[in-house]
Amino acid sequence: MNLKNKIEIIIGDVTNKEQVSNAISNTDAVVVVLGTRNDLSPTTILSTGMKNIIDAMKMHNVEVVSVCLSAFLFYKPEAVPNIFKDLNADHQRMFDLLKESQLKWIAVLPPHIADVPNSKYIVKHDESPGRAISKHDLGAFLIESLQQTEHYQKICGIANIA
Repeated sequence: MNLKNKIEIIIGDVTNKEQVSNAISNTDAVVVVLGTRNDLSPTTILSTGMKNIIDAMKMHNVEVVSVCLSAFLFYKPEAVPNIFKDLNADHQRMFDLLKESQLKWIAVLPPHIADVPNSKYIVKHDESPGRAISKHDLGAFLIESLQQTEHYQKICGIANIA
């Protein structure tokens, strides 16, 4: 499925409230994929950005959002590898903001995101169904889930079928 005509990619500073508000005005829904690249140090950039996105969505009456988080949120905090604990803590803050937002949200918790072609995948609520997901399939689901009410207010695990 070609999704390019259904989306607009906006790159900006998610900590800048004005930029976020401008990006969200005149949209039907929002897909959130935030990251720190290879920086695993303590941060609040992701949760600050999520708060700005939620505030802008409410200001512009945009109700539906899908958010890419971390499969480590399926784990108890003590089971998360130490190297990822700080970043995972900010993903948890993002998720907490999402749950409190009163928006129609979809929390997507992918396992390893693989640079492989798209294929068949499975989605399960409240659990991770596998160990890897194609970046193409993850992107497609983040977009398609916006119109799939069965995923609203749900935690979605996603993985390619081996």
